[in-house]
Amino acid sequence: MAEFNTAAHLQEVLDSFSHCEDARFKEIMTSVVRHLHACVAELKLSPEEWISSVKFLTATGAICTDKRQEFILLSDLLGVSTLTVGINQHRGDDCLEETVEGPFYWKGAPELPLGADISTGVSGEKAYYYGKVLDANGCAVANALLDVWSGDGDGNYDMQLPEQTEMLARGKFRTDAQGRYSFWSIKPSYYPIPQDGPAGLMQGKLERHPNRPGHVHFKISADGFYPVNTQLFVANGPYLESDCVFGVKPSLIVNYIEHAAGITPDGKHLNSTYYSVPFDFRLTAA
Repeated sequence: MAEFNTAAHLQEVLDSFSHCEDARFKEIMTSVVRHLHACVAELKLSPEEWISSVKFLTATGAICTDKRQEFILLSDLLGVSTLTVGINQHRGDDCLEETVEGPFYWKGAPELPLGADISTGVSGEKAYYYGKVLDANGCAVANALLDVWSGDGDGNYDMQLPEQTEMLARGKFRTDAQGRYSFWSIKPSYYPIPQDGPAGLMQGKLERHPNRPGHVHFKISADGFYPVNTQLFVANGPYLESDCVFGVKPSLIVNYIEHAAGITPDGKHLNSTYYSVPFDFRLTAA
């Protein structure tokens, strides 16, 4: 019995792109189709298996909302988000590394004064974050914008909480003339990615754990510098060596210094233990 000519079929599909005037789009589609056809042919996928993959992607889209982006989560779990970040970052020596944004960014956090507390209404142990935004030579970067967000002490982001319509543990801060920033939040906990959707089901089928180590997100931007989307990870916490989205970088692991109740570095009085987190962000000039 004559076999289907896979090479001729592939070429027929690629030839249909010949009138595309967008060179980059044509290049991308050509590569995607070549790899997709090669994968299907190598695995000898049955029609039923291919339809199951279509149903998987359909279910992924169906579960997406304005507060839940399952496709980003899928990209994270497959390591593609970290890959695209890694091959595209412009970074000088010893400057800040970038990592994944994740699916829980909520645009429009309020801009707050330095030293403000964004932990109101959030479970978890208080932590004081402070330091400077610097250039590659160690000079202060004034008026840099830090867009900050994290989950709570139980590992839940605000948008995951039922009936929660207001932002929690989110805020924007601008550095002063000496490049300094400071704010209060919480020490973040490790947490599992959502497992009630297609991405979580895939993770379980692969028998991979679903957890991310504790971290705080930062989007940092300043005139004359490349913007950076990054995270700070809690040192000695669980899952640093096996982050399910492959986002941990050694340079982003920081010590959370525990303090007894008393006067804090910014002159407040706390009746409970708290943490301080000193960290300087070095940006790469554009």
